[in-house]
Amino acid sequence: MNKEFFSENCKLSSFTTIKVGGVAEYFAEPRNLEEFSYLIKWANLNEQRCQIIGAGSNLLINNIFIKGLVICTKKMKSLKINPYSGIVEAEAGVMLPTLSNSLAKNGLQGGEWAVGIPGTLGGAIYMNAGTGNLSLANNLISVKVINNKTNEKLEIEKKDINFEYRFSSFQKNGLTIIGARLHFEPNGNLKQLIQTTKNNLKLKTETQPYHQPSFGSVFKNPENSYAAKLIDEMGLKGFKIGDAEISSIHSNFIVNTCSASSKDIYELITLIQQKVLQNKGIYLQPEVRMIGFDYPN
Repeated sequence: MNKEFFSENCKLSSFTTIKVGGVAEYFAEPRNLEEFSYLIKWANLNEQRCQIIGAGSNLLINNIFIKGLVICTKKMKSLKINPYSGIVEAEAGVMLPTLSNSLAKNGLQGGEWAVGIPGTLGGAIYMNAGTGNLSLANNLISVKVINNKTNEKLEIEKKDINFEYRFSSFQKNGLTIIGARLHFEPNGNLKQLIQTTKNNLKLKTETQPYHQPSFGSVFKNPENSYAAKLIDEMGLKGFKIGDAEISSIHSNFIVNTCSASSKDIYELITLIQQKVLQNKGIYLQPEVRMIGFDYPN
């Protein structure tokens, strides 16, 4: 493979928001669709397993040697906004805070909520990330994908995508998101939109451990309840295993206080699940994706 495209034996801890991760046999950060397509083709020709990561939020990578190719989309960040029609074309690596701020500055309404989410557009569509009833699925027109097996590029209309709470059909269909077309409401009050976006970020930083290494939310909220409330009721706020701690600011966050290992974090996730299941009869499903673990994703 062309050496400028990839590195070997790359430490992945720098590419996750919780600052934990093993070593990738091959690692690449394509800057555009051509490079991305080349990497997928290379992985197929060489029978290498290929795993895609975005901003590395919502991701726990085991402290082991990860065989195959890991592709990070963060450098694929082309963003085109038409302030008159409200049409947005964005590549998979565009960060949600960048998108949110750019929408506000262009007078487009509907993306203010996304400012505090440390993920990429591709990751947000894949996970159907959101807050309350808001998610990017509401604004989606279509998603541009690449078929991991055939390298064929397709554009899928929103009506052909299944979105559920923290789920999209991309988690099962072998297609990788490379970009999307979205629509936001144009002609908004510029000053008000910028202020609302700022206020949303302020609220996040005050109510979540925003400046510490974390995943974002660890667990999906069970029906008619909140994961944080259930963890609070177990008295687990501030509980630690090694350097992994259940945040004392928001208990649905696990923070890396110094040099937590993937084992510390994994054990903490399991302990929370066991305590809540024993005492409340509710199984908390992780929102966090796991790489290198015998864990069903």
